[in-house]
Order: sequence, then C-alpha cells, then structure tokens
Amino acid sequence: MQIGNLTVDNPLFLAPMAGVTDWAFRTVCAKLGAGVTVTEMVSSRALVYQDKKTAKLLRKNKESLCGAQIFGNDPEIMARAARLALEISGCDFLDINMGCPMPKIANSGDGCGLMRTPELAQRIVEAVVKAVDVPVTVKCRLGWDKGSINVLEFTRRMEDAGAAMVTVHGRTRSQLYSGVADWDAIRKVKAQLSIPVIANGDITGPEAALRCAKWTGADGLMIGRGCFGDPWVFQQVKAAMAGEEIPERPALKDRISVAVEQFQLAEQDYGEHVACLEARKHFAWYLRGVSHSGFYKQQISSLTTMEDIYRIAKEISRDLQ
Repeated sequence: MQIGNLTVDNPLFLAPMAGVTDWAFRTVCAKLGAGVTVTEMVSSRALVYQDKKTAKLLRKNKESLCGAQIFGNDPEIMARAARLALEISGCDFLDINMGCPMPKIANSGDGCGLMRTPELAQRIVEAVVKAVDVPVTVKCRLGWDKGSINVLEFTRRMEDAGAAMVTVHGRTRSQLYSGVADWDAIRKVKAQLSIPVIANGDITGPEAALRCAKWTGADGLMIGRGCFGDPWVFQQVKAAMAGEEIPERPALKDRISVAVEQFQLAEQDYGEHVACLEARKHFAWYLRGVSHSGFYKQQISSLTTMEDIYRIAKEISRDLQ
C-alpha cells in the first residue's frame, strides 16, 4: 500500500488515542506487529504558541512508520503547526484529526466538529498539503449524528484537497464509542475513492479483523480500544491477515514483563512520577480478565514509584495465572 510516496508493507495501524498511545505504548505495539503508529493528537495552537508539553507528545517511535497528528480549525494555524510538528518529530506523515468526538474538542469546531463544516475542513487540508512535503492524511467519522451522516461527501472533499489517505471510524460523533461500528459505510467510502481507506471501529481481534477487511475492502485496518492491555492483538491480526497460524497470547508472567518494559520506557520519556500515573491505567488493563486480580488492581491504583511497579509485577507473576 502507498500513502503518497510512502510504501506501507504492513497496513496494520495503531489508532492515535489521547492519554493512551504515548511513545512507550506505541513502541511496544510496533514491536508486536503494528506497522504504522500515530502520535497522540496535539493542538495546533499550542504548537504555534510553543507549548513545551505539547511538543513532547510528538516523539517518534522508530520501530514502525509514524505519523504526527494535529487538530485545529484555522487553515493558517494548522499549516504552521504541521510544519512545526514535522520539524519537532521527524515523522513520516502528517495526520489531521477530524474524528475526535469529545465535547471539549468537537463542540469547539475541532476534531469531528469539522464534519459540520466540510468546506472549512477542505481548506485546512489544502493549506496543510501546501505547507509540508510529506503525505497528509485525515481521520474522520461518519458524521455528527445519524441525521447528518456525510462521510461520502466529506471524504471526497478530503481526496480533492490532496489527502493521501483517509481513516474512517464507523460511528458518528454522537455515538462516541457506543453501538456497533458501521462497516458498510466504510465499504461505500472505499468504493468511491482512489486513495487508500483505512477501516477503524470494533476491530477487537483476528476474527473481527478478517471480517472487517473482507466486508469493507479497506486498504488497511486501525485498532484502537481493542489493544488496551493487549498489544499482542497486533501480532495475532498480522498473522491472520497473512493466512498464518494465529499465535496464542503469552502466559501472564510474560505479559506482565512486557507491561514493565512499557513502564520503563515511559520513565525514560516522562520521568518516574508521570510514568507511574500512566502505569496505574495501563497496568490495570493488562490484568483485564485475570481471575482474582482485584487485590492487585487496588495496589496498582495507588502506586507511586518504579519500585512499586517491580514489586507488584513480581507478586502477580508469583500468585496469579
């Protein structure tokens, strides 16, 4: 698959998710089979105003192709921010978030709010394409709500504006993450565009991935919430898509070892305090579905040091299956 001048050998994408897909988690997912990753979304205005915390979110992981994602609703500021994001990160492509459904973002006219103003969205893409020399991609949804589904018109505009790829999450903004993703709508988008289309939504494992790929005809698949605490889903989906035997998830002690590796990477990136705050969330996800893990989840919720992480990991590996 081609994204502009980029060759994608493994079109299995890790979705950009604020507060989840930091550099550490992206690195782990890439090592386990994600072929393309995207940074957490960053504010175009914050970039232009040189916010240091925002810039830190743009660290590129080297184990996969990596895109920098920005959001905003002003074409000029978005163009400037795109150049800055690439200067800071050295990423392979620039992704524009037009799909975030969170009220704080969408109600301000950013993220999925841009699906209510497709002409403005088109001008933004045109401005960003002119400003950078890497492929520009767009992530969107089906529309604002079920009464205003406009993904077909919207994605045509994105292609006309110069987007090299679109990713479609098969839900409206009003659905947030409820209900069922509409893969049929993604299929219709794929049928009308000449640029690659990536399917996103309800791809929770290898069986779902095969069904989605067959039904939509999409050029690639993007996994979001399905990888929380389970980066091995990329390994499994990659094998399924290649027609190979699907590997089993590793034993719990080996999964915990990968979790600890992720938190060590986070410590390198953020320092111990922030790494431990992130670990409280991710560590609990790694224990989803593990019997008798409630006691350890309680301890995880209040951990404050890397020593806490090492101790809890050792006890889990000793006591749980």
